[in-house]
Amino acid sequence: MEPKLLLSQLAADTLSGLSAYPKYLHSKYLYDHRGSKIFQDIMAMPEYYLTDCELEIFNSHKASIIEAFGHHNRMFNMIELGSGDGLKTKILLRQMVKKHINFQYISIDISAKANKELKTRLNADFPNLKVETKTGDFFFTLKNQNGFNALPKITLFLGSNIGNFSDNETHEFLMDIASFSQKGDKVLIGFDLKKSPQVIMKAYNDPHGHTRRFNLNLLERLNRELNANFNIDNFEQHTSYDPASGEVNSFLVSKIPQTVHIGELERSFQFHQWETIFMERSRKYDIPTINEMAARYGFKVMHHFTDKRRYFVDSLWVKE
Repeated sequence: MEPKLLLSQLAADTLSGLSAYPKYLHSKYLYDHRGSKIFQDIMAMPEYYLTDCELEIFNSHKASIIEAFGHHNRMFNMIELGSGDGLKTKILLRQMVKKHINFQYISIDISAKANKELKTRLNADFPNLKVETKTGDFFFTLKNQNGFNALPKITLFLGSNIGNFSDNETHEFLMDIASFSQKGDKVLIGFDLKKSPQVIMKAYNDPHGHTRRFNLNLLERLNRELNANFNIDNFEQHTSYDPASGEVNSFLVSKIPQTVHIGELERSFQFHQWETIFMERSRKYDIPTINEMAARYGFKVMHHFTDKRRYFVDSLWVKE
């Protein structure tokens, strides 16, 4: 996806989100270069258990995961959606390269800079591994399948990114994955599991202020890229968790009545005092729900790989 197309989509999505009631912004735009760097700070927090849990899963189960991937005597594509810094994936890549498994790695990320940096690191670490990158959002890339060859595919969607989707987006995403996958293709999806609300709130309402910076950075991005005039000091961040639905919801709240102008849109937007902008959801799941999701979209669960505390699961599915 070309940068101009991304920018025009950012403008269109911002217009629809801030014109709605209640207001919202698309969470995928949190992950520009600055946002991706702030998210690295979030993942490094001791309270943010998700990264450590998934690292534990990959370190403890890497041999079993790779064995379950199969295709050891046949070339295949390993495609990762939302690769970021590739920290967790490198555990699998290192093991696969060590075992001389014949595959190529394709990174799909909305941040062109993150893709470029990842490719540079992987080329240095694994000089014989073929690495490709594609810049764009998952929905566009999965629908635009012309850029992929006919090799078998293993698609990775890690870090509980699926939990950021709405119900409609989850349905669209899994429909796209099902259409993208041929019989026998596999997907490895990370799901954050339901657990103590206290544990979850510490991870998402952190005392270090990284989550606040992460959300406010999107307003700063709109200032930079859409010529907006958000004053970030006029907004505060709020997080809530509903243990029944499993949803963590993140908002920015306008502390004062204010008007924000966005030059690229040639529009101004009114904010009442304490009016919210919905920023992001992070849904938590249980195993029966994951099993039902796989079956509904034409997949069979091969294995649930969990950490010792069963906080997190990387679920491996095969297309039937």
